[in-house]
Amino acid sequence: MPHWSVYTGRDEPHDGIDDLPAPPPWRAFDGGPALPPPHDGDDATAVSPDRVHRAKSYVAGEESVRLVNAALCLRRPLLVTGPPGTGKSSLAYAVARELRLGPVLRWNITSRSSLADGLYQYDPLSRLYATREGHEGPGSVEDHLRLGPLGTALLPYERPRALLVDEIDKSDLDLPNDLLNVLEEGQYEIPELVRAARHSHDGAAEVLADGTDTPVTVRRGRVRCRAFPFVVLTSNGEREFPPAFLRRCVRLKLRHPGRDQLTHIVRAHLDPPDGDADRLISRFLERAAGGELATDQLLNALYLTGVAGLDAESRDDLAEQLMPYLSAAADGDGF
Repeated sequence: MPHWSVYTGRDEPHDGIDDLPAPPPWRAFDGGPALPPPHDGDDATAVSPDRVHRAKSYVAGEESVRLVNAALCLRRPLLVTGPPGTGKSSLAYAVARELRLGPVLRWNITSRSSLADGLYQYDPLSRLYATREGHEGPGSVEDHLRLGPLGTALLPYERPRALLVDEIDKSDLDLPNDLLNVLEEGQYEIPELVRAARHSHDGAAEVLADGTDTPVTVRRGRVRCRAFPFVVLTSNGEREFPPAFLRRCVRLKLRHPGRDQLTHIVRAHLDPPDGDADRLISRFLERAAGGELATDQLLNALYLTGVAGLDAESRDDLAEQLMPYLSAAADGDGF
C-alpha cells in the first residue's frame, strides 16, 4: 500500500495519523495555538454502547480503505453515498477509532438545517434576560454561545477531528453550496464575538465546544483549523449535488455487501455463522438484491433467532416474519 495509507480498516487502534504526509500546498492550514486532542470521555455520544460496537465491528472494503486514505491525505471531505444499511455513518466511527481522532462530532441534517446551525448557536434572548436581571457583564456574550459540530471540528486541534454530516441529501438546496467556502478555507467568523472583541483588551473569548463542558479560547471571533478534520458526508442518493460541491469531495459509493463480506460482518457482530445462519444469509442476499433489506436487519434476525432456542424450521419461520417487518419499519443506517 502507499506510504500515506494510514487507515487500514482493521480493529487495531494506532497513532498512524501522525505519519500522514504534509498536506498539499493548497490545503495547508495554520490555525493556532494548537489544541490537544480530546478524550473519548469528553463526549457522551462517544461512549454509547451502540456506537462503540459499530466502530469496533465495522468491516471496511478495499475501496473504502483506499478512498478514506485519499480523503485524509488530500484534506478533502469524503462524500459517501449508498442505500440505507450499507454502513455509511459507521465508517466515520470506525476511522475515528482506529486513528484515535477522539469522539466523533455528529451533525444530523434536516430540511431546516443551515450553515449557522453547524457552526455555532447563539441565544440572544438569554443574554437579554441576563442584562435585565443585572447579570450581564463586559464580554459575557460568550456565556450565551456554543460551537456546533462543524464549528468545533474546525478548531485548531493538533490532530484532525472526525465530523459526520449525516444525510446531507435531506438539506435544502442552499446548504451544500454554503458549506463550500467553509470547507475550502477551513475557517469562519462569529460576528457576535467579533463585535465583542472591540471592547476586550486581548479579544479572547472562552466558549463551549460541541460535546464538552470544557471551554476553548476563540480570539477576535475568528476560528481557523490547524489539522483539517476528517469530514464524512453521507447521502442516500435522494438528490443531486452542485458540480462545484462534488469537485471538492472525494466520492465513495457503497453497495450491499456480497456473501464473503456479509459473513465477515456477521462474524464481527455475532458468533461464527452455523449452517442455519448460512441459509438465512443466502435468503437475505436473494432479497437484498432487490434493495429491500439492510444488513442490520439480518443481524437483528440472526440474534433473535439464535437466542430463542428454536429448531431450524421455527427459526426460519421467525426470520421470515422478522425481516419483512424490519424492512418496512427500519430507518437506520450502518452495520
